[in-house]
Amino acid sequence: MKKFEAIDLDLNNHIATITLNRPDAANGLNLQMASELADAARLIEKDSSLKVAVLTGAGKFFCAGGDVKSMYDAHENPGAAVRLIADQLHAALAIFSNMEIPLICAVNGTAAGAGFSMAVSADMVIASESAKFTMAYSNIGLSPDGSASYYLPRLIGLRKTQELMFTNTVLSAQQAKEWGLVNQVVSGEEFASAIESLTTTFINGSRSSNAAIKHLLTSGDKNSLEEQMALEARTIELCANAADGREGVNSFIEKRRPVFK
Repeated sequence: MKKFEAIDLDLNNHIATITLNRPDAANGLNLQMASELADAARLIEKDSSLKVAVLTGAGKFFCAGGDVKSMYDAHENPGAAVRLIADQLHAALAIFSNMEIPLICAVNGTAAGAGFSMAVSADMVIASESAKFTMAYSNIGLSPDGSASYYLPRLIGLRKTQELMFTNTVLSAQQAKEWGLVNQVVSGEEFASAIESLTTTFINGSRSSNAAIKHLLTSGDKNSLEEQMALEARTIELCANAADGREGVNSFIEKRRPVFK
């Protein structure tokens, strides 16, 4: 497997765990980290043994956003430098969105800028109660990236998105949950066990069913009602004929817990 430096990738027990690993730089997103995220996403996408992926950060920060120093160092053409980072990050996020397994974002600390964007793009989000969320882009004269302008309006509506992006409001973890950005907020002591509990749910669940759910949810905005219902009909037919669908039905009739492969 490829050797990573700016991130860690662990593949174990049907779980892919990606850890942003530049703690001394607040896990700031530079070109190396963005490129390694894209490479890790490609590896995860191809591994049919996996059932869930987790994205988290090392140290006190989840991700404080783009590495501003790397932009400063590219003073002759900072736009080209930041575009390279954004393109690699977007390649990773596109794979995470389209891959068959769910992505859990485990926000261990502050998520700012691209860190905020990455967090809200996940299928499920767990946040430590000490975590904070802020867009922060316009504070340094930049515009959002990392899919924020796509996901935020869909998650919380245009008005709240405008507030976050224009004013750089800082949300606590609990406020982020109340706004609909986070699924669970847990104490630091419960953080690891909350992640384990959620990943166990996916490990014991049906990979093909979860893949179908992801596909349906990413297609909903593109289709009319009739088109989406037609997609639902085709998809549930495929699931019913798949091994997990047959096992699910059989286990229900036999009054036992399903064993999905």
